[in-house]
Amino acid sequence: MEAINVKVKICGITNVDDAVAAADAGADAIGFVFYNKSPRYVTPKEVAAIVAELPPFITTVGVFVNEDEASIIAKMTESGLDVVQLHGDEGVGLCGVWRKVVKAFRVRDFMDLGILESYKVHAWLLDAYDDNAYGGTGKLFNWDIAREAGQFGRIILAGGLTVENVGDAVRWVRPYAVDVSSAVEDTKRKKNHAGIKAFINEAKRR
Repeated sequence: MEAINVKVKICGITNVDDAVAAADAGADAIGFVFYNKSPRYVTPKEVAAIVAELPPFITTVGVFVNEDEASIIAKMTESGLDVVQLHGDEGVGLCGVWRKVVKAFRVRDFMDLGILESYKVHAWLLDAYDDNAYGGTGKLFNWDIAREAGQFGRIILAGGLTVENVGDAVRWVRPYAVDVSSAVEDTKRKKNHAGIKAFINEAKRR
């Protein structure tokens, strides 16, 4: 099958073994969650130790939820990450502080897409809406909405993606990237390495 140039981010990494396995399987980016209410929460010190073991051409992403600027700067500096992902209710102003920023939105319907244009970021991550969580729920996102959002720029598709459906999602939405966490886990702090490899292989096929 013909390859497709979609990026894959494996999120919710908590240990060196999982990070290296994701990199070896062909992941383009690896995400670390600094939200202390998440079961996948990691400290900057833990992340720095993991990043030190990664090969040089893997993008590393810090995921934050409603933190202030000073706190994000301190954690990004200590952990040595490349990209800030704002996954909460952050305003437009905070998105202009860092060199590379991804802004996540929990989207319910097409009407929610209008807000994207206000955020001048490098990519928008679209996730399924949940009243009680800021991501990592495994809920399936409406691909039609994501496809429509592509008119605004780079879209990262998240929410309910699995090895069984990610190929269809990529073909239909044509996103810049896909993001997965819960679907490639044995537990919320341990990834399934075979699952990571299978997911990446399916995402990068037509």
